[in-house]
Amino acid sequence: MLKDPLGLLRLFSLLDGVSWIILSYISFIHNGLLGNEMSVSLAGRVHGGVFTIFLVLLYLTMEKRKWPMKRAGLVFICSLIPFAPFFLEPKLANEQRSAS
Repeated sequence: MLKDPLGLLRLFSLLDGVSWIILSYISFIHNGLLGNEMSVSLAGRVHGGVFTIFLVLLYLTMEKRKWPMKRAGLVFICSLIPFAPFFLEPKLANEQRSAS
């Protein structure tokens, strides 16, 4: 699974979704209620790193799988919408299984 760019894209798509949820929680609780900005900074850096890797993997997958721009755009937009990566995952898993 992880040898294929699509497998890595699936992994980092889920990590991006989870890190976004954690970042939202930390920013609301720690920054909003407790005033601790340092934890938001750290969580933001982790989320930014995961998102950057996700974008690189999206490009590599698009190139290897010959995805049209519309397909890659849909995956990108799903990364921006909360909880959307979790709904996208089964479709990407089916595509990877059918290609194997």
